[in-house]
Amino acid sequence: MPRPLHRGVSGIRVSGNSNDFWDAEVKDNTEKEDLDRNHSSSQSFLSLRSPFRFFFQDNSPSKYGVTENGFTADPFGGGTPRSRHRLTMLFLKLSLVVIVILALTGSFWWTISISTSSRGHIFRGYRRLQEQLVSDLWDIGELSLGPSRLKEIEFCSEEFENYIPCFNVSENVALGYSDGNEYDRLCGHGSRKSCLVLPPVNYKIPLRWPTGKEVIWVANVKITGQEVFSSGSLTKRMMMLEEDQISFRSASLMFDGVEDYSHQIAEMIGLRNESNLIQAGVRTILDIGCGYGSFGAHLFSKQLLTMCIANYESSGSQVQLTLERGLPAMIGSFNSKQLPYPSLSFDMLHCARCGVDWDKKDGIFLIEADRVLKPGGYFVWTSPLTNVHTFLRDKEKQKRWNFVRDFAENLCWELISQQDETVVWKKTNKKSCYSSRKPGSFPPICSKGQDVESPYYRPLQNCIGGTNSRQWVPIEEGATWPFRSNLNKNELELYGLHSEELVVDTANYKTAVRNYWSLLSPLIFSDHPKRPGDEDPSPPYNMFRNVLDMNARYGGFNAALLEAGKSVWVMNVVPTTGPNYLPLVLDRGYIGVFHNWCEAFPTYPRTYDMVHADGLLSLETSQYRRCTMLDLLTEIDRLLRPEI
Repeated sequence: MPRPLHRGVSGIRVSGNSNDFWDAEVKDNTEKEDLDRNHSSSQSFLSLRSPFRFFFQDNSPSKYGVTENGFTADPFGGGTPRSRHRLTMLFLKLSLVVIVILALTGSFWWTISISTSSRGHIFRGYRRLQEQLVSDLWDIGELSLGPSRLKEIEFCSEEFENYIPCFNVSENVALGYSDGNEYDRLCGHGSRKSCLVLPPVNYKIPLRWPTGKEVIWVANVKITGQEVFSSGSLTKRMMMLEEDQISFRSASLMFDGVEDYSHQIAEMIGLRNESNLIQAGVRTILDIGCGYGSFGAHLFSKQLLTMCIANYESSGSQVQLTLERGLPAMIGSFNSKQLPYPSLSFDMLHCARCGVDWDKKDGIFLIEADRVLKPGGYFVWTSPLTNVHTFLRDKEKQKRWNFVRDFAENLCWELISQQDETVVWKKTNKKSCYSSRKPGSFPPICSKGQDVESPYYRPLQNCIGGTNSRQWVPIEEGATWPFRSNLNKNELELYGLHSEELVVDTANYKTAVRNYWSLLSPLIFSDHPKRPGDEDPSPPYNMFRNVLDMNARYGGFNAALLEAGKSVWVMNVVPTTGPNYLPLVLDRGYIGVFHNWCEAFPTYPRTYDMVHADGLLSLETSQYRRCTMLDLLTEIDRLLRPEI
């Protein structure tokens, strides 16, 4: 074991014994050899250390050389505690630099590997979680206040059994509205009553689909026998009063045949029959002034989905009877506001004596019809005004017809057929048609500021809309139903979505539908083992018919219901406070509408069998507390059918 080094002359010890002198000389030679080895290792360490001098400066007075006692310091040997500490700190600093460099490099490559859309998706997901957390905390706070915040909700009086907030004709007249504008929807402060709407005294549970399509209970709707027999429109005449029921028998010889009429339209387009409309790219139809929905009821069996819109009516309502039959409908008009649908929403528009004067107000109603019609879509108009034999004898009617025909040409509509009282136009599928018109042609193309993709009851515009939309795809070029419900990757990119997002959304709702049916089937059959008109309990596929999805997002709930074989149609509502995916929902071949849920939905009470509100409460109540949860729940109660 080597001895420790001592200060003084290099290890020589004076002794009187010659053996001691020999021992000292041997030891001295041995220590010199050790010093030589230590010096060589010191030099190798210096060669390792020199590249890092730039990063780590050593301010110690003694470098790795000869010390004051004549010996070379050994950084790896026993050395002093200070030298060992310096060595330890050196390696710690070096390790820290390496870690920082690796972390920065990895972070840089991870950042640039994420696309802009992915970063936006991550941010939106984080923002959604934040909003959900705030809303949940607010609700917990309200609940923690206990019964002191609760109050009993009263029932509305009997006169409000068909109450629709925002539609008050007498009040609108008093405010000076006229020329049809008194029937417009006006939702102001105090337009909603905080009470529960009661059903009529003799209300009966509707018959199950498809029986309920042909027969409804008189007590469930506000209509008189006189209104039934005096109904004048094409589809209104297709019903008869039978004691406490109203029957719709379109196949009867005593009524005008809807089947023949729809067959005629298909032939005018150049198809064999109405079953071939799907092959021509037609799936969704907006039926304006729909009567009582007989046109849509017939086409439903052909996989065509018809949305009925009509003005508000205090009694004998087209919308109320259509919904009672289990068919899509809502209150809507062309009076002064744009419809709450995106541009380029429907494959066909249909107006059979619908009561709209298309030649009035400088053709502004035709401009709105053009806005919601898809490129290559069809506009079908049936009216005495289009009958050649009629307007040849009436100069005023001829003048009105000429205006509509010329205006349609300026909209780049092609008149493809005219028979009796029915005319069919086809909208252009080329944007270049608008630029090829004569200079100064009216109406002009909307600017980007005017061309709002999804207007919400904006004033009607005097310009052609939809030309700036990314969804400008002719109906004959898109996928036909049912394939169009599954949008491809390129189509989803128009909406900033990835195909994986749609797959996950659909899978989640498939699971939800299975769970809903397993929970609701025993409940419904235990309460109502047999309904009027049923000989035996019906299978669960048709326990519901009219479904309202209050927060539709991508339309995944609609898709899951159809894939599960449920006999339903879904009103897909996209709230104004959330992301706007309504164009995507409509492009999938479903129907839907834009709506602010702090206002009443434009429909009559007791019109939906099921209301689905996934994520709605947190979405609406978190927006600066615009409306209360009580407002939303009383509106849901108004929309639901009793005993459902």
